Order: sequence, then structure tokens, then C-alpha cells
Amino acid sequence: MATSSAKGKKIITVLSIDGGGIRGLIPGTILAFLESKLQELDGPNARIADYFDIIAGTSTGGLITTMLTTPNKEGRPAFAANELNNFYLEHSPKIFPQSSSWNLLNPITSFVGEMTGPKYNGKYLRKIINQLLGDITLKETLTNVVVPAFDIKLLQPVIFSTNDAKEDVLKNARLADICIGTSAAPTFLPAHYFEIKDATQGTRTFDLIDGGVAANNPTMLAVGHISKEIFKENSQFTDINPMDCSQMLVLSLGTGEAKKEPKYSAAKASKWGLLSWVYDNGRTPMLDIFTDASSDIVDIHVSTIFQSSGAKSNYLRIQVDTLTGDTSSVDISTKDNMNKLIEIGTNLLKDQVSRVNLDTGRFEKIEGEGNNEEALAEFAKLLSEEKLRRQVN
Repeated sequence: MATSSAKGKKIITVLSIDGGGIRGLIPGTILAFLESKLQELDGPNARIADYFDIIAGTSTGGLITTMLTTPNKEGRPAFAANELNNFYLEHSPKIFPQSSSWNLLNPITSFVGEMTGPKYNGKYLRKIINQLLGDITLKETLTNVVVPAFDIKLLQPVIFSTNDAKEDVLKNARLADICIGTSAAPTFLPAHYFEIKDATQGTRTFDLIDGGVAANNPTMLAVGHISKEIFKENSQFTDINPMDCSQMLVLSLGTGEAKKEPKYSAAKASKWGLLSWVYDNGRTPMLDIFTDASSDIVDIHVSTIFQSSGAKSNYLRIQVDTLTGDTSSVDISTKDNMNKLIEIGTNLLKDQVSRVNLDTGRFEKIEGEGNNEEALAEFAKLLSEEKLRRQVN
């Protein structure tokens, strides 16, 4: 790992969290560990939002981002990191209610239902998100957040950010609307419409689906946001050289992939028509391909930038690619599967630090850099040092 205070340079700190539905339990487990390390260093009131300049999240990662950065009545984060998984355990079975015995016995009925509308109606998700966030808006977050969604009316990504919201009323959306929009995965949950009005009755409308179709791994968006704010001469980002990766400390958390379990084949896909690309034996090939490709290409790109600039240790990507069966799904919210995902997150902490091989594109374990638990402990130390350096200055 690089050092921050020893070099005496300002460091911009970034946290990024992938999309992945119920698999948000994996980064939830990792973030609870990281926050516990920060609390060992700086006391029990330390929170993730106190240490990161930018927190980016897509879909379920956007929900986690919001929970970590939304203020409570005392102006502190509404959720501690160790409360994230409890939220998933309590609410996921109602967000993703599992099929009834009737549908299990009648697969044709279940299939027709999924072909004629989203798999879930999204009512409980909207209810709990609105209860949780109320009318809190984007500009009120405790640190800068970046959350992508995709506007299907304009056919273009929408990047919600705290900095933009502070500058433009028509970009200052309710956090509840952002969370519902970025989580609206095609075929799983309904698209989300909302609008924002300014004092002159100007209106901006949004027709949103899951940000994962554009940036399931939002790390590059977060890094790009730094350059954007430097260009705008944002005082928070003064003394930062956007070409100097040693001035960035980036933690990117995946939600798991199923690389070791073959899902599809060219022989099979060569016979598919439109329907099979959308739905194949309970799976959603097109969505799986988009989200995995999006996550991996961003990791390759960011890792290339940091490795080529001699600052490879300033970028830590924690991801597991060995999911199988139910654990690779985004919506199987049985108690057994959720507990397995937490166990996967816990075991991931013990795994060796891994990094993408730029020649093969594969995630490989790195000898001599310890395990993820040790890397996160060192990361916490650097975050604490940078926070102290700023307080002193």
C-alpha cells in the first residue's frame, strides 16, 4: 500500500460499490469489517462517510451508498456499516418474495407472468425506501456521492452526484427516487418515473432503469468525477493532479460473479432468438452479460491506469468470481442463501489480495500482499492518517 501522510500530499479517497441485488450482502460484510478497523483507530463513532471524499454505488450499491451517507437528525450517518446486512436480511424477502408453491408446480404460469411484466412489482421496495429516506435530497448527503441510472426515454446514462445537486436545483433529486431508479433492473423491477421542479416552475423529468446497464461497476465514474471537479475548480479538489494516481486511494467492492460455473455456450446461444436472449431457463442472459461485462471492463481499465502509473497498490478491488447456484442470483432471498452470501463475504476477507491480469483479463491472487483483511486494515490506517492530516492542516 502507498502511504499518504508520509508523502505529505493530499489524497482523494474513493469508495465504489457494484450492483448485484441480494448480493449486496457481500460488500455489506466487507464494509462492516472496514468500519470496525476505523473504529479501532479513531473511536466507536467513526463512520465510513467520515473518510471518503466520494462514495459511488450502482443499484444495490447505490442503496448502500445512500444508507452510509444519509444524515440522521443529529447530522451523522443514519446507518453504521454493521447495520447494512441486517437491512438486507429483514427487507429482502419482502422486496424479492420467493415463488409460491403454486408457481413452483406451474412453471408455465410463472414463465408467462415474468414475460408479461416485471418479476416483482416493486411496491415494498418503494415503500421501505420512502420510509427510510423521506424527502432528503441529494445535496444533503454527508459526503459526495455518485450514483448512475439510465434514462430509457433519452437512451442515455444519468449520473446523480452531490456536487451537481448543490449547483443545480433540477439535479437535486430525492435520494429515495435515485435509489428506486438505480435499482430498477429490467425484467426484475418496474422502471421509475419522477420529476423535479425549480422555483421558476422549470421541470426535469426522469424515466429510469437500473444503472447497471451503463455502469454496474461505478469506479470509473467516481475517478472521472475527480477530474470533473478539478476542471470546475472545486476547492475540495485543489492540489490534486488528475494524472497522479498516487494522489488517489480507491477501494472498489464487487458483489460477486460466477466465472467458474459455465452459464452459456456459443453452441446454445447460436440457436437463440430474441426471447431466449432475454430469458433462458429462469436466467436473464442479456442482463447477466451486460452487468458482468460492465463490471470487468471498468476493473481492467482502472487497474491499467494505476498499474501503468506505478501506483497499483493505491487501487484495491475486492471481488469473488466463484459464485455458484443460488448465490450467483440477484434475487433469491431465502434465509439460507442470504446466510451463504454473508459467509462468502466473510471468507473473502481471508482470501489473498487479487488483481486483474492485464494480459488475460482474469482476476488473480497476488503473492506477498497478504489477504483482504490485512489490506483493509492497512487501508483503514491510511484513511485515518489522511483524515488527521487534513485536521492538522
